[in-house]
Amino acid sequence: MANSNTRIVLASHPSGEPTEADFRIETVPVPDPDDGQVLIRTIHLSLDPYMRGRMQAGPSYAPALEIGEVMTGGIVGEVVASHTPEFSAGTIVNTHLGWQAFGVADPGDLRRVDPKLAPISTALGVLGMPGTTAYFGLLEIGQPRPGETVVVSAASGAVGALVGQIAKIKGCRVVGIAGSEAKCAYIMDELGLDAAINYKIQNVEDALAETCPDGIDVYFDNVGGGTGDAVLKQINTGARISVCGAISEYNNIEPELGPRAGRILLTKQARMEGFLMFQFADRHEEGRRQMAEWIGQGRIKYREDFVDGLENAPRVFIGLFRGENFGKLIVRVGNDPTA
Repeated sequence: MANSNTRIVLASHPSGEPTEADFRIETVPVPDPDDGQVLIRTIHLSLDPYMRGRMQAGPSYAPALEIGEVMTGGIVGEVVASHTPEFSAGTIVNTHLGWQAFGVADPGDLRRVDPKLAPISTALGVLGMPGTTAYFGLLEIGQPRPGETVVVSAASGAVGALVGQIAKIKGCRVVGIAGSEAKCAYIMDELGLDAAINYKIQNVEDALAETCPDGIDVYFDNVGGGTGDAVLKQINTGARISVCGAISEYNNIEPELGPRAGRILLTKQARMEGFLMFQFADRHEEGRRQMAEWIGQGRIKYREDFVDGLENAPRVFIGLFRGENFGKLIVRVGNDPTA
């Protein structure tokens, strides 16, 4: 086992879009687990939009990262030393160690990953946080009904791609919004959505009017901003809007001006509700089981975008906000003994 641990820490709180100077790569000794703890070697690191919020100083649903603190993030790793009978060396686990090659964790913070069920990287995607986010965010908040029109933004992304497919499983007509012709082709040809809008070359409001002639019943919002404004103008009476994220706004220094939603929600008797996955923590296993079943039936497809090397995490994380990734963004940090 290596004697040194590579980790990436927050060097400064960014103003606007992060730069690589906002991160610092450090080499420190591999930590020693205390009694009752395990030492984990990171295999895969998940990169997700929520991390941008943790880099920002100020109040939020989770504490902001301090300068010098290891960047937050979920990982899949291998237990390499154990001081507890609950996990033996060689066990594959999912936890939050952040952007580092090694870390220690308590047993209560670990979830076993079964390599026989699916590739272990899926514990960070379709069988992890993005999968349960899509599952509960659409079904519990959006509550789609057969025959309704569902619109999802960032429809080729880790969450949006699953939302679109779940909505199709539930008998809905689904329109996806994405940021390239290749992504639009993917969500229609591979994922089976009914229509696609390329927000980079199309007027979203006009395209929604064309692709949603009967209006919009459910909107799963991953991006916020002008896209959400365009959807609001075309919702039906009784519509449900599930607010999952606002990636288009995370790097804004000043808030954008936009339509005020209150009057629209009032006249349409509609509901707009944000959610966090903590709300459904006691039901995550339910969501994972259903997603695994749908994958086994061929009803859910997923795409993973791998980048090699922990040192590349800052660069590709910045690219996440420019739409440079295609699918669930994962950094390969170490070798996968199950591959």
